[in-house]
Amino acid sequence: MMKHVLAIIALVFVLSGCARLEALNPFRQTQPESESVDPLPDDILRPRARPGTGPDEARTAEAFDTSSRSERATAATAGANAGETDLGTTIASLGAVTRPGFWIETPLVTERGKGRVLYAETGKSSRVELIPVDAPRGAGSRLSLAAMRLVGADLTGLPKIRVFRKSD
Repeated sequence: MMKHVLAIIALVFVLSGCARLEALNPFRQTQPESESVDPLPDDILRPRARPGTGPDEARTAEAFDTSSRSERATAATAGANAGETDLGTTIASLGAVTRPGFWIETPLVTERGKGRVLYAETGKSSRVELIPVDAPRGAGSRLSLAAMRLVGADLTGLPKIRVFRKSD
């Protein structure tokens, strides 16, 4: 009988310990706190908000794409220019959606510069900032959300993009 009592007491201690461990479980579901503290600045964690919307409400490509109409119009005027250098083609994936602007991170360049991307499937171009990445030339690139939308590429696809460097 004493063994049973000791077993029950031990079980109670184990279960009470489990309850304490549950408080340390990072996957447990809790009610959101009324005020939480972000350990990082807002501009690192969240996209720039459009006027009249909060960054926490961004759920669609339209909401994350913070480029203005005039920025899109300027980027879209990127026609073929004499003196452009054709750097080749690359397979592009969608870059960081919270990073605004028209840019491509690509191993096709070794230094930052101005350029243009062309998506042959739609025939549309976009002016972009060329940003080098330390990777083999055929490793692929990351294209900004604004540029992907402007050239009409599928955001979930891997479009083949031709990259040009603007001559100075």
